Amino acid sequence: MSDSVDPSASPEPVVPEPDSEPAGEASGFETDGEATVTTEPMDFMAVALTTFTTVFLAELGDKTQLAALLLSAESGRPGLVFAGAALALICSSLVGVLLGRWLAAVMPAQRLERISGVLMVSLGLWLGGQASLGLLQPVLTLPNP
Repeated sequence: MSDSVDPSASPEPVVPEPDSEPAGEASGFETDGEATVTTEPMDFMAVALTTFTTVFLAELGDKTQLAALLLSAESGRPGLVFAGAALALICSSLVGVLLGRWLAAVMPAQRLERISGVLMVSLGLWLGGQASLGLLQPVLTLPNP
């Protein structure tokens, strides 16, 4: 018997296992105890509806809405107040989208989510502390005799 390989024989194709995924794609399912992030783009309507709902609910009762309410009542020109408030929201949203796109290009999505979560919790705790101090201020201030 000879150990030589027949050069005319073609190598067998490598077929991935049914449970494996093509390289470069993520499924969003856990593998080996680590969660992966889906890299597939979301459907247009899903992104638009999720964004609208999130921003709409976040802005209800917000300082911006209260400011628009007061400006509309004071000026007597609700159309102009609406146009100004809408333009301001569009511009601030544009800043957020551009900053988010840049951050997504320079760091992994999981790290960005963690940093965002820590910032939101920290901001909430700080604002809660400031509100508590403001509520306690009249109690802590003793009248001068």
